[in-house]
Amino acid sequence: MSQKINNELRLDPVSGDWVVVASGRAKRPEVRPRGGGACPFCVYFTNKEAALGQIVVIPNKFPAFSLVRRGLPSSGLFQKMPANGFHEVVITKSHTKSIADFSLDETIELLSVYQSRYLALAKEKAVNYIFIFHNHGASAGASIAHPHSQIIATSLVDCGFLQPLKAAEKFYQQNKECLYCSINQAELKGQERIVAENSNFVALCPFASKMSFEIMIAPKKHSPRFERITEEEKDNLADILRLTLAKIKKGLNNPDYNFYIRTAPCDNKEHNSFHWHLTILPKTQTWAGFELGAGMEIITTPPEQAAQYLRKVKV
Repeated sequence: MSQKINNELRLDPVSGDWVVVASGRAKRPEVRPRGGGACPFCVYFTNKEAALGQIVVIPNKFPAFSLVRRGLPSSGLFQKMPANGFHEVVITKSHTKSIADFSLDETIELLSVYQSRYLALAKEKAVNYIFIFHNHGASAGASIAHPHSQIIATSLVDCGFLQPLKAAEKFYQQNKECLYCSINQAELKGQERIVAENSNFVALCPFASKMSFEIMIAPKKHSPRFERITEEEKDNLADILRLTLAKIKKGLNNPDYNFYIRTAPCDNKEHNSFHWHLTILPKTQTWAGFELGAGMEIITTPPEQAAQYLRKVKV
């Protein structure tokens, strides 16, 4: 019997934020290293019929977004609409090998899968925005220990991504230059918050980091879209991503973390003022009442000190 999915998007009339109500995700398996039971992801590499290589992409069995439901948005004070879209899981072969331990070729292959799935999903009529993310560790939201990333594609652009998109557009209108390019130039000149760099990318701890040891990896050359990276850029991105994650693993005692890619929407608009980037958020602290209620983060390690420390970590 197929699983009935009734996920929906609800609009908070006070904040204007959208919330996904996905009750089916409460049934997700919780498989940690000592949790017992067979790994539901390893089967894709041990079953001869399912073994497709080093990386397998499958539909999420407990999706936040899906194309099961039809319906129009409601109106009035309490607005809602079906959470239509796609939710995929990108599974790498090794049960214990994290991206921090990947070879360069393995990291390039993973980024290539991100890129190819993005391009495929962007062709769907119902898709205007695609979000690629990776949860490492239980406190970062990884319910299954086997390393995997996720891709969510939705028609909704008016979500948390809208604020940085608007900020980039406002800065461009006022200054006739890219906000992120300006940040990169200032950071590369000052060097105090730089963690690593290569010919195409820079990894830095943002000036107003929301989490201690937060890192942003951004292309040095202006580019609104991750999916347009060249093979050379992909090689450089793979190199700086695994280097940065290896520094975090060794220097911070293998913390849980999230990373995600923010790229321009695929809504048939150019969004040339935006500059795609990848953000890494190590779970170095827990947000409490003030952070959650006031919407203002408190960090305990200045980004200058965090960057200096990570620069010195040898991997």
